[in-house]
Amino acid sequence: MNENHNFKVGLYIRLSRDDGNLESDSIVSQRSLLNQYVKENNYHVIEEYVDDGYTGTNFERPAFQRMVKDMELEKINMVITKDMSRLGRDYIGTGELIEKYFPNHHIRYIAINDGIDTFLDNTNNDIAPFKAIMNDMYAKDISKKVKTSLHSKMKDGLYVSGRCPFGYRKDPSNKNHLIINEEQASTVQFIFDLALKGNTYHFIAQELTKRKIKIPASYYHYAWNTKSKNKCISKDLGVWVDTTIKAILTNQMYVGDSVQGKTKKINYKLKKTIKNHPKDYIIVSNTHDAIIDRDTFQYVQTLLPKNVKRPEKKRFYLLDGLLYCGDCHHRIGIRYQNKTGRSYTTCDYYRTYSKYHVCTTHNNNYETLEKVILENLKEVCRKYLDKNKIKDSIGNIQLDDHLVRIRKQIENLELTNQKLIESIDHTYIDLLKEFIDKEQYIRVRKNLKKEMEKNQTTIDCLKKEQSFENQFHHQEIEKYVDDFLSIENFTRKLIVNLVERIDIYQDKRIDILFTFQNTP
Repeated sequence: MNENHNFKVGLYIRLSRDDGNLESDSIVSQRSLLNQYVKENNYHVIEEYVDDGYTGTNFERPAFQRMVKDMELEKINMVITKDMSRLGRDYIGTGELIEKYFPNHHIRYIAINDGIDTFLDNTNNDIAPFKAIMNDMYAKDISKKVKTSLHSKMKDGLYVSGRCPFGYRKDPSNKNHLIINEEQASTVQFIFDLALKGNTYHFIAQELTKRKIKIPASYYHYAWNTKSKNKCISKDLGVWVDTTIKAILTNQMYVGDSVQGKTKKINYKLKKTIKNHPKDYIIVSNTHDAIIDRDTFQYVQTLLPKNVKRPEKKRFYLLDGLLYCGDCHHRIGIRYQNKTGRSYTTCDYYRTYSKYHVCTTHNNNYETLEKVILENLKEVCRKYLDKNKIKDSIGNIQLDDHLVRIRKQIENLELTNQKLIESIDHTYIDLLKEFIDKEQYIRVRKNLKKEMEKNQTTIDCLKKEQSFENQFHHQEIEKYVDDFLSIENFTRKLIVNLVERIDIYQDKRIDILFTFQNTP
């Protein structure tokens, strides 16, 4: 007993959300068990280390790291835990500690419930590696269950992320449902309005900063620093950046769809995540109220590739962002020459790496180039296309994606109803076989019927929307075609709807790639 008093003991306690709600695992229960053990064995406690809410799959825990430093400083030479799983659930890391680190630093380790004491020669010490593996398997099993549960909720359209997209907040009555945050939503709508006018991410970011509109981070109480010398910008408001604008303009959540599963963890032991391929995203339509209508969102997506890299200029150019070098396939920029008062084009790749002779200048007078291209567009309108061909070729530009989504959703709901009917049939068979009683059958049948009726109501609404979209889209195309054929002055909005890109070659050749099929 006197020898025991010579040990300088550190009590280590850990509890994570993965450990369930067992009373025996609580901080209070662990502390009580450890103190009782220390008292019975006359040990001298130097320090208590508690990690509440930290996983055992890694050792990046504040109290654990503090304990390691104290061992290095020889402040403690003995560690006691309730069991090995409290020390950690990573069998490699736990094994390294027990088999190498503790012996090298003359640290005595005791896991009370597992009967492990590294200063004694007993069979429990021999099976410690197997206990470590079992603890690791438990953590892996819990990780799989949590992951499966989250995926199931995502597929049901339930929002499971901790932080809401800018423009939304969690429904107080249902944490898995999003509702609109009016203040933030007005900012989102303003950003889309600016994008519709052909503005770049950078211009929109500058405009929001200039208007002193709060950045998303300011709502989440982030700590941030800015090197901006503009002292009129409040630290509570912040400076908008291009990446934030891009994230908002490309976020499908704003049309009312749930988009989740964009990232995944490498494995259950690492916090690091990697991005999933867009085809692996979990997307469920119409799970919450939309801030931006689908047509506007889809139209903005067609504009973004043509606006994204355009530098801000004092002069507006109708074809800016559409011009490409036909030889090296990089963008062609438009610049204004103060001396002559004229604008000219040049290959951006050549301009950046001219000394390496990677391309040529592709220098053209912009005003002349624009005139030639617009005349070519008019010629295409007059000679190569008739109304019906235009309708057939461009009639699916903007709304096809939405209509396909509606059709797919209808098919899924109809398939679900078919499965529900099969479930009712199986339940009836269970009744006949006396696996369930009549009361259970009636209750199950009633619930399944209720779900089928709800699905059918949704199907009817979607079919009405589908019919309306087709009719509305047809009317829009009619108007679009008429404007197209009788056009006098081109606008940028019309240009980006007609033209995908314009390739300009050094020998002055011009190739125009239209958004519709350009065939006689």
